[in-house]
Amino acid sequence: MQCPLYLVLLFILPLVACPLWGQVVQKKVLSPDEYHFWGEVRLEKISHDEKWAVYNMEYTSGNDTLFVQNIEKNTTYAFPGGENGSFAPNDIFVCRSGDNLHILNLKTSKKETVPNVMQYSLSETGYLIYLRTNKNNKKTLEIRSMQSGSIKKINDVTSYLMSPDGKNLVYTTLLDNRNAIALISIKKPENIKWFQQDSREKFIGLTWQKEGNALAFIKQYDDSKENILFLYNLLNHELYNLSASDINFPENWSIVNDTFRKILISEDLQKVFFAVVTPSALIQQESNIEIWNANDKWIYPVDKFQGSIEKKSKLGLWQPTESKVNIITSNELSSVMLTADMKYAILSNPKEYEPQFEIEGPRDYYILNLKTFEKKLILEKHPYDLEALNPSPTGKYLAYFKENNWWVYNPATDAHTNITGSTGIKFKGKKQELVPESVYGNPGWTQKDNEIILYDQYDIWAITPNGSNFRRLTKGREQQIQYRIINPSVNYRKLVYDGPVVETFDLNKKIFLRAKGNDGKMGCFRWDKSSFEKRIVYLDSYIDQFKYSEKRNKIFYREQKFDMPPQLVSSNNSSLSVSFFKSNPQHEKYYWGKSELINFKNSRYQNLKAVLLYPAAYDPKKKYPMIVNIYQGKADELHLYQNPTFANEGGFNVTLMTLEGYFVLLPDISLIYQSPGISAADCVVSATTAVIKKGIVNSAKIGLMGHSFGGYETAFTITQTPMFAAAIASGAITDLISLYYSVGRSGNPEMWRFESEQWNMGGSPHDIPSSYHANSPLPNAVNIQSPLLLWSGKNDKQVDIHQSLEFYLAMRRLKKKSIMLLYADEGHVFTKPDNQKDITIRMMEWFNYFLKDDHSYSWINKGVQ
Repeated sequence: MQCPLYLVLLFILPLVACPLWGQVVQKKVLSPDEYHFWGEVRLEKISHDEKWAVYNMEYTSGNDTLFVQNIEKNTTYAFPGGENGSFAPNDIFVCRSGDNLHILNLKTSKKETVPNVMQYSLSETGYLIYLRTNKNNKKTLEIRSMQSGSIKKINDVTSYLMSPDGKNLVYTTLLDNRNAIALISIKKPENIKWFQQDSREKFIGLTWQKEGNALAFIKQYDDSKENILFLYNLLNHELYNLSASDINFPENWSIVNDTFRKILISEDLQKVFFAVVTPSALIQQESNIEIWNANDKWIYPVDKFQGSIEKKSKLGLWQPTESKVNIITSNELSSVMLTADMKYAILSNPKEYEPQFEIEGPRDYYILNLKTFEKKLILEKHPYDLEALNPSPTGKYLAYFKENNWWVYNPATDAHTNITGSTGIKFKGKKQELVPESVYGNPGWTQKDNEIILYDQYDIWAITPNGSNFRRLTKGREQQIQYRIINPSVNYRKLVYDGPVVETFDLNKKIFLRAKGNDGKMGCFRWDKSSFEKRIVYLDSYIDQFKYSEKRNKIFYREQKFDMPPQLVSSNNSSLSVSFFKSNPQHEKYYWGKSELINFKNSRYQNLKAVLLYPAAYDPKKKYPMIVNIYQGKADELHLYQNPTFANEGGFNVTLMTLEGYFVLLPDISLIYQSPGISAADCVVSATTAVIKKGIVNSAKIGLMGHSFGGYETAFTITQTPMFAAAIASGAITDLISLYYSVGRSGNPEMWRFESEQWNMGGSPHDIPSSYHANSPLPNAVNIQSPLLLWSGKNDKQVDIHQSLEFYLAMRRLKKKSIMLLYADEGHVFTKPDNQKDITIRMMEWFNYFLKDDHSYSWINKGVQ
């Protein structure tokens, strides 16, 4: 497969775009038929020696390409459709495209493609393992030495799993409808240990202990009561098995393989956690009748969406050397998290204080000693928050947030300690959009659980578990810079069962920190215990996708500005930065806008920020129309480069609007308690007024738009002011009372959004009816003077389309200018390219009609297609 021609041209353009130094290149206007040249770059991985980078260019056309590039020499290899790129020892690079496995020798440039590969793994000991199919649909496991090139083949393999240390491999086979399972050493695959052969039953749930010292699997029978769980200890070569027929196995339970209750082996190999069910849980009774009982803990759709606790598997504990089996969870205490040493289980009941009206109810938390099986209550009616209830990495402690402070519980002493009360620092604040306050975070602990690491608004703290000593690791508050630890190995929050896994950090070694300033600057600092934070890069840019190798001599990242396409950069510890890849070089040929951070005050004299994006080919002698796009926090978008494309899930593309000759304003919005609509309108009007005073926009030609919560803010704002010549409210909430009494996509009543999140009303419509009325667009629609476009997907599960329909009917009844667009087979955001393009164009036409007086659009004039 060859790289698409336009991809090749992108690499040639930088070499020929400027034939004479100093010559001014005449810019031109970008046309829609050129949008497809734009792609998005994603930095994926860095080699161990820091010489090579892997990145992806993704295009709306689907012509995605994976690149591996030598950062020093610029040698680059392209793999169209490539993914899962990995570096192996001896300068070998491996990736997949479809079912093809590509092997590239980075020293010799020799390439090889292995077809029909289903799965592959790389061993740090220098072996490539892959499972491939042949013409007869048979599967063969191949183990290739990356040093010698020798290949060992094992036929009829159905699945395999390499050990975490890369030394061993367990695999299953199927031959003549008979199953087998075996263990081999990757270095010496000819030495095979068969656990079971010639079996009618399958072997599933292959699991390694995290150091590779033991493995477990299940022999699956047609009748789950006969299932057998096996554990093999590689240190003493003992094979243990457990079945429901064993004398110590709890009656009426069966061993099963469950994705949500995966097999887990303790570090000391003395405990095996596994899923069990009762026969009644396996019987699924369907009924055409839904019974909604007001006495139920959860309403019917929540129970259906979450899965009935009674029918879910429970967690069992097997101690093979002691021949003990216990069931840890129950219908009464169904949620479980384990301490890292697996000596204790933390149990809770998500239904305990239901019915209640937050997204998650509080719980009582119990600690279960997995040696004595004694259980005690440790937290009563405690809020559920995965960000704020964390077992420490070694299992010594449990950290939790309570009464605006971090606390540490010590299971060994049964002691609870407030560790932040004496700091005088607030560890909770505005962190998430649409949530008034939440915990800033606990990224991890130091080695041996000596200190817990915590975030405040700006800084990073290290505090001893008994609270006797605390230290601030950074000085962000003084310079209004927020510091956060960069950990490229963690792309999402890891969980063990229902509990989070936190990281361990060695503060004796240098640590990279992401920095974000209140002035829009971003960058990376290096921290060590002697010099604290030291700047590597800190710029008026948006900087993300940080990567580094084990050496930590360099940091790699993506940098962009609104008027500068994303580029990939490497920086060493002396602040020397080198751009090794620039995406979308064709950008330089076209007129483009620019971004500016502006400050404004609302009526409460709060200092707020907004992003002002200038029209492409801006002429300071002219006054331009402007579009105000709102949600809540928008100032962070100051330096975001947005490709010109019709593939916009929410229909709006700031680049297209600036190319069309509009200013675009993105203001921050600060909501106040029990007054979300009024405070939003205040911020929007204040920000817009601040721009009008600059004398660069036509104050009679300003549009307002927003999607989802921004759609609500738009619909409400136009009930409060005639400032906007046109508005678009998409996926919008228009009646707070009817939304309060509706059911969301997860089956939860939407009431949770109103108490302490999003709308932050602090009560129901029965408690504060006047506040609901005053902040709802629908009852205030009579005041609207702005023409309004409403649109939604007919399958929107996030916001009921009746919210748009009700508002449309109100506008119709009030004889106000309004059009509603409903798209079949679309949800809250659009996924179909044709619909994405259609809504993007119609939104642009709507503003062109009212802000540019272009009345050529018949669907607006006459309502026809």
